[in-house]
Amino acid sequence: METAGTPVRTVPRPGLRERKKQRTRDALVRAALELFATRGYDGTTVDDIAAAVDVSQRTFFRYFAGKEEVAFFVPRLAESHVVEAVRGRPPGEAPLEALRRAVLDGWDGINGAVERLVPLDLHLRVCRVIESTPVLFAARLRRATELEEELARVIAEREGLDVDADPRPRILVAAFGGAVRVTERRWSAGGDLTAAALRDLMAAHLDLLGPALAENWRTGRSPDRRTET
Repeated sequence: METAGTPVRTVPRPGLRERKKQRTRDALVRAALELFATRGYDGTTVDDIAAAVDVSQRTFFRYFAGKEEVAFFVPRLAESHVVEAVRGRPPGEAPLEALRRAVLDGWDGINGAVERLVPLDLHLRVCRVIESTPVLFAARLRRATELEEELARVIAEREGLDVDADPRPRILVAAFGGAVRVTERRWSAGGDLTAAALRDLMAAHLDLLGPALAENWRTGRSPDRRTET
């Protein structure tokens, strides 16, 4: 309900030209991912993607610099949601918990953003393609470094730190990113390739991160026991 003297802010709807451009871009993304999932990344050309949408190669390059950029379009979308989720965590929350909760609490929202563009199953299939394609896996590691830098700066800002003077934000985010990559590799190589299985594995691994870094893994075993026969 509108109250007197309080204007209602509305987000302007994109114009017809912008909507047409967005539909073409989204169609190119969906076609590319479907081709990558069925033919493989190396078995798909830019011409194949353009033909699937009935546009020219020139039109494809108006939207994307190449196959790599379109392959990572949806992961980038998901990553941007994670960054915003970390930025929105309660200010008193410990940095590791803020990262963990941003991923796990925001899981449905991230998947919802993906599904507005492509079916979630298709996105997950392409995640496996990325893991198994050397050129994409190398690109993924490079892009992960960029994401970690962005997250480190968000964490530093939350904690009132200078990210270039205090190494803790970058160290923490690097460890967190490593746990995420281990999770994705194990999930990709496993038998249950559902989003639910990925979330469960992610939660289990993130719960292990703090203890893995801080605890003595041999707690409960005395030095004498190691020498017993």
